Amino acid sequence: MKKRITLKMMANEFGVSISTVSKALKDSPEISQELKEKIQAFANYYHYRPNSLALNLRNQKTKTIGVILPEIVHHFFTKVITGIEQLANDKGYNVMICLSNESYEKEVINLEMLANGIVDGIIISVSKETEERDDYRHFEGLMRDGIPLVMFDRVVDKIDCNKVIADDIGGGFQATEYLVKNGCSRIALITTPDYVVVGNKRKEGYLKALNEYGIPVQEDLVIKVKHENEIEGCLNDLFGRSVVPDAIFAVNEIYAATAMKACRKNGYQVPQHIEVIGFTDGLISEFTSPSLTTVAQHGRSMGRKALELLLDEIDSNETEYEYKTSLIKTDLKIRNSTRKVQLQN
Repeated sequence: MKKRITLKMMANEFGVSISTVSKALKDSPEISQELKEKIQAFANYYHYRPNSLALNLRNQKTKTIGVILPEIVHHFFTKVITGIEQLANDKGYNVMICLSNESYEKEVINLEMLANGIVDGIIISVSKETEERDDYRHFEGLMRDGIPLVMFDRVVDKIDCNKVIADDIGGGFQATEYLVKNGCSRIALITTPDYVVVGNKRKEGYLKALNEYGIPVQEDLVIKVKHENEIEGCLNDLFGRSVVPDAIFAVNEIYAATAMKACRKNGYQVPQHIEVIGFTDGLISEFTSPSLTTVAQHGRSMGRKALELLLDEIDSNETEYEYKTSLIKTDLKIRNSTRKVQLQN
């Protein structure tokens, strides 16, 4: 993708001053016709549009990075911040953190505030409401203005920028495969609505594992939860059936911890009656009773990689900047909410 062109880049390209480029674009008689035509043709090719904000961001670094998180209560996001902060300190950058609280409007306000010349670039995990609305115009405007942007975890395929994602499909597959190899065949999935990208990809891994091991998909075992306070009610309905699941895979650790609570409430022991696996290896996973087997998505590594990509773009003078998507591998941490069975290849 063609990177947003600036006066400074054009000046470097033609070996002239920024003032000369500015005058050429304004068709000043002080500049030769030949040079004016070359500069104007170059500017047209790269869709140059004067923008004082973008120019300020490129030429006067603030040494500050903006980070927008959907929420801070999840241990995963605190790990991401730790990874960002550690590298930022090493590179002499400050970090400004904002919360969208899963709100589209708050996300837009935060983005506009950070883009107002106070940061050199922005790292963001998109809010659930933004995903639900499927409205990404605020990101499109940011990209047009040439402001460096990295999305992590919850990313938008429609926006061409640097991205860092966990291997959500692979993690969903790992969790489901482990349960299958433990002898489970009625594996319930507690997931998010399909518009939440990470939940949908973890569901994809779950379905892939069932298919690979020849286990029919039972749609009534796939529970999509929009609000966390709905989980217990959904599980109570599930446990009220004549045949209950023998395992539960939940796409985050809060869903998983709530599932274990619902199991106990309905008279089922974990893992003796029902095995449970979560996603995201946080404090909840470690200190639930029993401790929760979970897919670790390595938030600290994700945060560090997001800042690496952002600094690479900030420091780049390339007119053709190639955006990258970095995949962080997951692994399964076996604890006491599942039976410890040696996997066979």
